[in-house]
Amino acid sequence: MITEIAQIEIHPGQEKEFEAAVAKALPFFLAAVGCDGVDLLRSVEHPSRYRLTVRWETVEHHTVTFRASEGFARWRTLAGPHFATTPHVEHVHSVLAP
Repeated sequence: MITEIAQIEIHPGQEKEFEAAVAKALPFFLAAVGCDGVDLLRSVEHPSRYRLTVRWETVEHHTVTFRASEGFARWRTLAGPHFATTPHVEHVHSVLAP
């Protein structure tokens, strides 16, 4: 299992709108092949900074399959206008899992 972590900086003052956009986009992630769950975390110290975490079976399920999908395009249409900068994305895996 791979976890995508996207750090997303949004325009200050658009927090409620961004959170609503992500909620609308949630079904696109959950319907994606290889997706095993999504969470959106908001920074306490930096309220306009979020981390979107998505669990994928493989990196390719995110970088190839999902990014080429209509769901990804719709996610970006909903959330993209709130981005202050390009999200920083990385993929991680647990080194403690059995």
